Amino acid sequence: MQPWPGRPYPLGATFDGTGTNFALFSSVAERVELCLLDEAGNEERIELTEVDGHVWHGYLRAAQPGQRYGYRVHGPYDPENGHRCDPSKLLLDPYAKAIDGQISTDPSLYSYQFEDPTQRNTDDSAPHTMVSVVINPFFDWEFDRPPAHEYHDSVIYEAHVKGLTELHPEVPEELRGTYAGIAHPAVIDHLTALGVTALELMPVHQFVNDPHLQEKGLTNYWGYNTIGFFAPQNTYSSLGGAGQQVQDFKTMVKALHEANIEVILDVVYNHTAEGNHLGPTLSFKGIDNASYYRLVEDDKAHYFDTTGTGNSLLMRSPHTLQMIMDSLRYWITEMHVDGFRFDLASTLARELHAVDRLSSFFDIIQQDPVISQVKLIAEPWDLGEGGYQVGGFPPLWTEWNGRYRDTVRDYWRGEPATLAEFASRITGSADLYEHSGRRPMASINFVTAHDGFTMRDLVSYNEKHNEANGEDNNDGEEHNRSWNSGAEGETEDPEVRALRLRRHRNFLATLLFSQGVPMIAHGDELGRTQQGNNNVYCQDNELAWVDWNLGDEQVHLLDFAQRMVHFRMAHPVLRRRRFFAGDPGHGGQSEVGEIAWLKPSAEPMEDEDWDQSHARSISIFYNGDAIPEPDARGERVSDDNLLVMLNAAAEPVTFTIPDEGFGAVWRMAINTDPTHTENGDYHPGDTLEVLPHNTVILVCPREEEA
Repeated sequence: MQPWPGRPYPLGATFDGTGTNFALFSSVAERVELCLLDEAGNEERIELTEVDGHVWHGYLRAAQPGQRYGYRVHGPYDPENGHRCDPSKLLLDPYAKAIDGQISTDPSLYSYQFEDPTQRNTDDSAPHTMVSVVINPFFDWEFDRPPAHEYHDSVIYEAHVKGLTELHPEVPEELRGTYAGIAHPAVIDHLTALGVTALELMPVHQFVNDPHLQEKGLTNYWGYNTIGFFAPQNTYSSLGGAGQQVQDFKTMVKALHEANIEVILDVVYNHTAEGNHLGPTLSFKGIDNASYYRLVEDDKAHYFDTTGTGNSLLMRSPHTLQMIMDSLRYWITEMHVDGFRFDLASTLARELHAVDRLSSFFDIIQQDPVISQVKLIAEPWDLGEGGYQVGGFPPLWTEWNGRYRDTVRDYWRGEPATLAEFASRITGSADLYEHSGRRPMASINFVTAHDGFTMRDLVSYNEKHNEANGEDNNDGEEHNRSWNSGAEGETEDPEVRALRLRRHRNFLATLLFSQGVPMIAHGDELGRTQQGNNNVYCQDNELAWVDWNLGDEQVHLLDFAQRMVHFRMAHPVLRRRRFFAGDPGHGGQSEVGEIAWLKPSAEPMEDEDWDQSHARSISIFYNGDAIPEPDARGERVSDDNLLVMLNAAAEPVTFTIPDEGFGAVWRMAINTDPTHTENGDYHPGDTLEVLPHNTVILVCPREEEA
């Protein structure tokens, strides 16, 4: 076990087919011990004596794939000056490609005594913590190629690995809740039938199950508590946690790519699971605390926190930036993922305290030839001052459009004076993105996501019901912009149920006829409920999992969702790559005639009509012959004319078909009223009664050219 000198690059444990090179960065370490562990937990310590540029390294021929290891870093323990080295704690490799085990609630994980935080706790943490694992990097990808869907042709499906598969009756029990469960044909068939082009997975980077949740008998279900930025979550592996999770993840990606579905990862680079000054010492904190974390300038014993989780990574540190960039490149080049959604991305943009659009993080992403070519999606807010940055990210980036979510919810629950902003949101939010040279696809449109009500609960509850979380219903968002449709929670009232189903279909329809990129939260196409809980982050149970036992309403809802996705994909006029001409405040309108906004009477909307507090009904004309750009092959695109009739009022509204300049014959294509059966032709001057809280889409087929 005498180490050879090895190399300082790459960082982490790198198996080359013969042995393994180990490399660890620490600018404050005085000694570093590599600790090899067998399956019984017996430990052999090997001192790394080679140091280059603060990287401690060595090569061991005896270290093979499956070898468990960790580090003990000897150096200053001086919290007042930002240093927290503690050799009594077995530390994870920040570059570990796989991690085995999970932490417990044992006090040995902490470098202080619970009874008196000023006193050191030097108990050995090894029996109670997670360990790094050497992996075999070789995998037969065969002819795997990324699907590379253009943004404007994308339909994103946000899902949780376990939540999507745990209850699926066609997935074998041993595969449920795993990467292999996602790769199962039954799950992939559901996604392809729905028309999904990209699967956005909630965190699969190795995360920590918080001790305070363990003490309550709960678990960190969502996984926004990362400790390993290179390691797939071990509990999602169907093969085991000693490196097999890497093969399992790659097999999943390969299967999804074969089905022409991209894989996007929800990544949490803004903080780690080590928490604040009272958190455990698991990795970064004990290796080089001041290089990895943002500390309060005049009080380095405490962490500057803009995430609400206790710490924030220091984006001004070149070593932190290197780690994040190395991680992103690893997931692209070695794991073949197709993009990333960055949790609390405003934190990544912070240099000092302000969110800086030209920060180091954006600079290095912009110039990177690998990362700059995949899908980059920002959650454009954090909890710090000035952290709400919807519309403020650079041109390469797309954003979760929180203003779209809020406005669409308000419009469909009948809030007054929302029509003008609603028009801007459904036409791509030019007022937010056009000024930075971006296009409609910069807007990732969503009505619901993992955080908050499901779509079914959005139409079924006025208030959150988070009692199961054990926080006296004090957690979760208070202002949900929801409406229960006349009864709180589950009901047998047929009128309420019919209204809820119509409103649910309205949300799906709006999402899919809007310009921009639609994102559907898993189970919303099935009518999934969380019984009014809008914060199931700690509910690893049937409350949060997708229920695949579908009743008649759920079957009809799924059929509608499928039809609506395919309707979008069949009509390029709904997937424009440029904004409409005209005033972005009203979604655009000009003599070009790309779009027209009409009152139910078929008269054009005037300026004063937009601001009427009672205005809740409108017709939108999409001109199929006025798409300004050619398709991907350079051919000019034309489409059918579409007429979208929206009624968010509480009473029926009679709509008039506009004159022949808009179209000669119209046919019903979409109606969010599930009881609708009338499918005749409509001509200019005809009238059509649209129910309360109802969407109707008519199509005027384009005339075939000779």
